[in-house]
Amino acid sequence: MKKHLILILSALALVSVSCEEFEPVYTLKYDDPAPLATQTLTPTHTIRQLAAMYKTTIPWTIDQNIIIAGKVSTTDQPGNFYKSFYIQDETGGMEIKMGRSALYNDYLPGQTVYVKCLGLTLGMYGYKSGSYGGQGMVQVGYSDPSGSYETSYLESPLIIDAHVIRGAYGDPVQPEVIKESDLPKPSNTQATNKYLGKLVTLKDLYYGQQAFVLLYLDYNKNTKESSNRIFVSDDTWGVTTWAMSQTKMTEYITSGVWDEISIGNAGDYNYGKVGDLKGDGSYPGVQKSAYSVSQYFSMGNTEIQVRTSGYSKFGDLEIPEDVRAGQRAIDITGILTLYQGSIQFVVNSEKDFVYSDTHKPLYE
Repeated sequence: MKKHLILILSALALVSVSCEEFEPVYTLKYDDPAPLATQTLTPTHTIRQLAAMYKTTIPWTIDQNIIIAGKVSTTDQPGNFYKSFYIQDETGGMEIKMGRSALYNDYLPGQTVYVKCLGLTLGMYGYKSGSYGGQGMVQVGYSDPSGSYETSYLESPLIIDAHVIRGAYGDPVQPEVIKESDLPKPSNTQATNKYLGKLVTLKDLYYGQQAFVLLYLDYNKNTKESSNRIFVSDDTWGVTTWAMSQTKMTEYITSGVWDEISIGNAGDYNYGKVGDLKGDGSYPGVQKSAYSVSQYFSMGNTEIQVRTSGYSKFGDLEIPEDVRAGQRAIDITGILTLYQGSIQFVVNSEKDFVYSDTHKPLYE
């Protein structure tokens, strides 16, 4: 009996050791999850018609039984879109501001989505008045009780499910190749340029030798105060990536490449330079995160800002040296938007960058 017990304990010990070294292999087969229920509604308006109902700087709580429909053209899985997705029809595209992350699980690229707009808010993000400003993007969301923005996110699941209706699944949206003459002007909205808010491809873009990053000394203080702002702009300042994670930004700033940048904004640069904040070498006076980075390119005579989130999974990828040197052009696929009248382009993933001459991806 004692001999049998020793053998059993030895066998258990072997099983214990093997489980530490190798993951168990499961051979059970599970059924695929049933697809989420879908509906079919009849749109009352196109996206362009809804956008035309917006009046600049006057958010509208929609009091009509308006239904729009479109195919999902974005995914938040790579992290470059956050708590929102774009839909598009033949007339234009529009952002739907959702209060959820991981939307790619519920709203698939190519899936038709209906938005029952009654009770929601039609507003704009990115408008700036004056000769150096212009229009932003008309979007659908909820009213913002703080008044800081014209729309806020649809936070409640009950509100989301009542207004954002899943339709039929379909093939992913195929981007349309557009010319420089198709690009929006600063005065355009989705009501006057059918490509705004849509997934398009821009060809033969050359690097513009300029990047833009807005940094803050302290997120807990007023982020609009000049004394709390640093603009990395009007040059590349050594920024060679599409965006920057916290780790990457720490590398940039501790290298000293930004030391001569002035602290401040809007002509109010009376707060010293970044190098003054060096301290022990870690620059303790600067927050080590960047919300987004814009890399500048030119399409003919038109400036294009390729804007990438600091939370994107591909933000730290290096822009190839031959592209940065202006030796090779690239084609980029993404959502065409305006911010303060300037063109901003937002990609879904690193797969949206390809060389113009070979049509091969920048990142294999």
